[in-house]
Amino acid sequence: MKHESKIYGFLGSAVFMLLLFLLLWFIYVDRPWQPEDEGIMVSFGDADMGGGQESEEPAVQPSTTIAPPPTPALPSDNDLMTQEDEETLALQKQRLEEKKRKQQEEAERIRKQKEEQARLEAERIAKEKAIAEQKAKEQAAIDKANQLGSLFGKGGNTSGGNGADDSTATKGNPAGHGSSGGNSWSLKGRDLRGTLVSPSYNSNEEGKVVVEIRVNAAGKVIDARATSGTTISDKETQRAAENAARQATFSSGENDVIGTITYVFKLK
Repeated sequence: MKHESKIYGFLGSAVFMLLLFLLLWFIYVDRPWQPEDEGIMVSFGDADMGGGQESEEPAVQPSTTIAPPPTPALPSDNDLMTQEDEETLALQKQRLEEKKRKQQEEAERIRKQKEEQARLEAERIAKEKAIAEQKAKEQAAIDKANQLGSLFGKGGNTSGGNGADDSTATKGNPAGHGSSGGNSWSLKGRDLRGTLVSPSYNSNEEGKVVVEIRVNAAGKVIDARATSGTTISDKETQRAAENAARQATFSSGENDVIGTITYVFKLK
């Protein structure tokens, strides 16, 4: 771009000088020619030579010099370079400001993204901690209930000899566990209402399915799914146990609680 500007400057100067030369040329050629004044001959008497002495020196006419019009100053190379440098600096400054603005926007976006990730991570950790604490409390309650059941369940049929089975002895146990129809349940702070419904299944499987249940404040099972401790891998048998668990009813409470129902399957 610099080189092209210099070429355009030189061409402009050359064209201007050519026009100026033609203008001066036409002015000088069109000037009217004036003959020189040779003087007046004066004759005194009849003598041929009486005319006096002729002046041999012609009168000198004052010459008129026409001053050429002033030549407009052309921009020099330094002026062009200065102008280009200023434009380049302005463009560079604009680009630097734009780059700085984009960097600031990117830094702000990264900062917000990190803050959001930190917030989500904190929420996840807090949630996992709460779940772990809840499970620990529930497991402690289950262990305590199992200990109490082992202490009181052994003498359930020795003193009176009334023939009551284990399910009758433990039904309504405030410790939160018991058995019914060969299946057992454990639910903190709740007791079973009625009996456990036996699963309806067609497969010939032997083992157990442990179903984790969630019971609401009204005592209804709102969620049931096979969990750890299950020894039967057949999905149909597991679904049969889950369906049976959803039909169980427990005493009411203040909040939702989580417990288990263990179904024992025997070969038919």
